[in-house]
Amino acid sequence: MPNNKRRTPTESPRSPRPAAPATPPAAQRRPPAAPESAAATRNVRPGPGTSAGESARRTRHQEPAGKPERLHKLLANSGIGSRREMESLISAGRIHVNGEPAHLGQTVSPGDRIKVNGKLVQLRFSDRLPRVILYHKPEGEIVSRNDPEHRPNVFTSLPRMSAGRWVAVGRLDFNTSGLLLLSTSGDLANRLMHPRYQLVREYAVRILGDLPGDARQRLLDGIELDDGSAKFASFQEAGGEGANRWFRVSLFEGRNREVRRMFEAVGVVVSRLMRVRYGPFVLPPSLKRGQVYELTEAEVKKLLVDFGMASADSGRPPRRPRPA
Repeated sequence: MPNNKRRTPTESPRSPRPAAPATPPAAQRRPPAAPESAAATRNVRPGPGTSAGESARRTRHQEPAGKPERLHKLLANSGIGSRREMESLISAGRIHVNGEPAHLGQTVSPGDRIKVNGKLVQLRFSDRLPRVILYHKPEGEIVSRNDPEHRPNVFTSLPRMSAGRWVAVGRLDFNTSGLLLLSTSGDLANRLMHPRYQLVREYAVRILGDLPGDARQRLLDGIELDDGSAKFASFQEAGGEGANRWFRVSLFEGRNREVRRMFEAVGVVVSRLMRVRYGPFVLPPSLKRGQVYELTEAEVKKLLVDFGMASADSGRPPRRPRPA
């Protein structure tokens, strides 16, 4: 008797393993799955609606002082915006240091009071390692802090900090789940998104109905969308049948709703979409929806080396395990 229970691609034994992307050799390591020990679980934050450990989970991360550095770089690395955006704000007189308008090329030090658009900001000096997290985004959350519809956003589910803010590496739309990378370094986030690094994005896709005979080849060869040509780098069957057919697809860019629009262009409706890989990072099977895994300091240092960023020694004290 057939089993009609639907499986997600991460649960299906028939799901093929994706081919490794063309990323730097040192970046090919798969991040460890969500740890099981009481000491290691400091990196996994239960999803919204879980009351246990709420106060510990929301504890602010304390940042030590750093050395002087260029203002626009400091603002970008603290997640306020890109370096170019910060230079534009400085030129427009919208950034002040200790009550005076900032100027291009200005150097600031720990203890300086910096305001952006009249709002005092706390900044993260770059001689401290950035933080990087993997978040298993559920459906029904938007990757934006400003939403006119006031829908739930991913940032309310992330660990809080006393300085800086989380910068998303790309986006997932409201109805898409899966792997979302975030960092406290705007510079690192921009590198992870930059086309020159050719980081693969891999998705598990469930479609309604059958795939037309020539659709697969058309999607691999390239089809025209409203914003230009698009094509998948790989296209594999991943099990299922009828209304529960799954595929694994990958591409090297991240335009808005690109995967869904590509399938729509060949007459197919996507009923579920999940990102399972971004560059060197694979969604750990044990990382449940709404949970966070934070990279260790050694993993962050390796990531900085892989993407051509100087890795400063971390001045943070070792993190103490939280009580189970």
